[in-house]
Amino acid sequence: MNLPNKLTILRVILVPFFLAAMMIPDSIVPEYITRIIAAVIFAVTALTDFVDGKIARKYNLVTNFGKFMDPLADKFMVIAALLGATARYEYLTNIFVWITLIVVFRELAITSLRLIASSTAGKVIAAAWAGKIKTFSQCICILAIFLEPLIPHFIFNEYHVITWISAAVMTFFTIYSGIQYFIAYKEFLSQD
Repeated sequence: MNLPNKLTILRVILVPFFLAAMMIPDSIVPEYITRIIAAVIFAVTALTDFVDGKIARKYNLVTNFGKFMDPLADKFMVIAALLGATARYEYLTNIFVWITLIVVFRELAITSLRLIASSTAGKVIAAAWAGKIKTFSQCICILAIFLEPLIPHFIFNEYHVITWISAAVMTFFTIYSGIQYFIAYKEFLSQD
């Protein structure tokens, strides 16, 4: 169990703490505090995702466990964040439910494609540039959901402009990168 794998495990362990922090009722802890706590936990997981990959490649610590669990840990946190935020914050309307479903479907579809490629051909599907932009846009959108309402005196604060713009960018790259992966690895979809 090397350092990158320990960071991956840490991300998985932080998911329930993240959800618990986000869902604490306002009567127990004020919402602005739960938003900050959730944003900090999410930011730490995003940072450890970036760091564990760098460490694994730099020091030749890439393992099969890491190849499998690292993207899965990311998906756990992103899906938990989007589902939790959709359930918790009323301003995330029905449109955001659809955005969340698109993200969840894409993540499950690409994870399935990776598993098929790995099990049938021993091929590891690396993240493409569009997938990396998608991940970055997911992080920005999720942090905007938590932090935008805390920005004082922002003229469009009540309309959550940053959240909705980042959600649109996230949705675009979610769809675009998903299509890109399926086109690039379509050979794995037609195998018996």
